[in-house]
Amino acid sequence: MEILSQFFWMLGHVKETLEMIVTNYGAWAYLVLFLIIFCETGLVVTPFLPGDSLLFIVGAFCGAGSLDPILTTGLLMSAAVLGDNTNYWIGRTAGPAVFNREDSRLLNKKHLEKTHAFYEKHGGKTLVIARFMPIVRTFAPFVAGIGKMTYTKFLAYSVGGGVLWIGGLIGLGYLVGNLPIVEKNFNKVIYLIILVSIMPGIIEFVKARRAAVRVAR
Repeated sequence: MEILSQFFWMLGHVKETLEMIVTNYGAWAYLVLFLIIFCETGLVVTPFLPGDSLLFIVGAFCGAGSLDPILTTGLLMSAAVLGDNTNYWIGRTAGPAVFNREDSRLLNKKHLEKTHAFYEKHGGKTLVIARFMPIVRTFAPFVAGIGKMTYTKFLAYSVGGGVLWIGGLIGLGYLVGNLPIVEKNFNKVIYLIILVSIMPGIIEFVKARRAAVRVAR
C-alpha cells in the first residue's frame, strides 16, 4: 500500500517528482521521460500517466537549463510516435479480443466506444486532435488499428500529431514556464492546462447528454 500511495503522490506532484529524478539520476531522467510518454501513448492500460502537464513542466525545466531542450524534444517526439505505432499494431492484431469485459476499469468498452465515435466523426484528423486529449490519445491509435486504417495514412497523422503535441507543449513551457508570474502560480497553470486538455471531452459529453434528452422527449 505504501508503494501505491507513493505512486499516486508522484502522479499528483509531477514537478516535484521530475525535479527529484533530474537531481538524483541525471541522464537517466531522459529514459524515464521517454518511457512515460511511450507508455501513455502506446499502452491502453496506462492512460492515467501524465501527458500535457508533464510536457509543459519538461519545457520549463529545459528553459531553466535542467534538461537539454533539443535532446528532450527529439527523444519525446520519438517516444510519442513509437508509442502510437505500438498501440496501432496492438489494436490491429489483438484489439477486438482485449475489450471483452463490460466491468473492467482500465480496459473498459465504454472508453473504446467513445473514442471510436469520436474517430468516426472526425476521421483521420482525430489522431492529431487526440494528441491533446487525455485518454482519447491513448485509445485513438488502438481504434485506428482495430479499424485497419491504412498504415501510411496513420503514420503521417501520427508523426504530425506527435510533433505538434510534444513541440507545442514543451515549447510553451520553455517560453513561459520560468516567468515569475507563472512560477508563483505554477500549480494553477498546470490545472488550467489539464482543464483545457479535457474541455473537448466535456463538450462532447454535454452534447451527448443534450441529444439524449431531446430523443427522450
